[in-house]
Amino acid sequence: MVSYLLRRTAILIGSLLFAAVVLFVLLRLLPGDPANALLPVGATPEQIEAARRELGTDAALPAQFLTWLRDVATLDLGTSLISTLPVGPEITARLPVTVPLTLAAFLLAVLIAVPVGVLAATRADRWYGPAINAVAQLGIAVPAFWVGLLLITLFALRLRVLPAGGFPPGGWAEPGTAIQALVLPVVTVALVMSASLIRYVRGATLDVLGADYLRTARALGSSPGQALRRHGLRNAAVPVIAVLAMELATTFLGAVVVESVFALPGLGGLLVRGISQHDYPVVQGVMLVSTATVLVVGFLGDLAQRLVDPRLRSGGAS
Repeated sequence: MVSYLLRRTAILIGSLLFAAVVLFVLLRLLPGDPANALLPVGATPEQIEAARRELGTDAALPAQFLTWLRDVATLDLGTSLISTLPVGPEITARLPVTVPLTLAAFLLAVLIAVPVGVLAATRADRWYGPAINAVAQLGIAVPAFWVGLLLITLFALRLRVLPAGGFPPGGWAEPGTAIQALVLPVVTVALVMSASLIRYVRGATLDVLGADYLRTARALGSSPGQALRRHGLRNAAVPVIAVLAMELATTFLGAVVVESVFALPGLGGLLVRGISQHDYPVVQGVMLVSTATVLVVGFLGDLAQRLVDPRLRSGGAS
């Protein structure tokens, strides 16, 4: 287990470095010059060159990357070109919106997907088993922003029971208003995420239902439900845990997108602002935090799989 942890940690660090290189290069390929963000319209070439020196973008790309990587290693994500505020605190200030949205949406998606997926598998011979699978397949194809707009139209514009967007200026100092503001975004992300998760849970449960040990348990007198609860669910959970880790990471990224639909002051709004203003430090900071979150969640998902399945700890399965 110790060697596995060391190996996975090395892979995690290597993945972060590779992601940092890709992120840095791709941002430099975008059209536009960040120096223009500091200058008025009609700036002279001399002023543009001076702004580039001030930003450090006149240096060679490898030198820029090493400087940025050195700063990131000390948890310094740079300074916004537009607001002139440190990027790290700006990101931290927006996490109280993005993190509750992500966790609540993920929890709701799991609460929907696990029982519905098990039902679709155990009732595959009934009409509603295939119907659930068909609806889940349709849900995978539906974009999150479209679901958000549909919920806004129904619950905010027609029924007028929930706000269409925004967040209270006082944040979580106004808990009732803050929760109301997150209801529609949470439901939007949860519905989209649960669609794919239902299919994974259904597939894992179907595999378990056809296993020899489950048929043996039923032959020894256990009812189908008892055999599934006592012997099947834990085995079905092993592949689902990895999927849950991926879905949690996807939920985080989906929340960032949905925040723009509901005008929430989370990481999504910060990212959109940074892209539109060519604010490299802000875009790099948000994308690096998002990428690191995805990789760390995947790492924790692998560990959870090994805790659930002793065969993985002993090297008996890959």
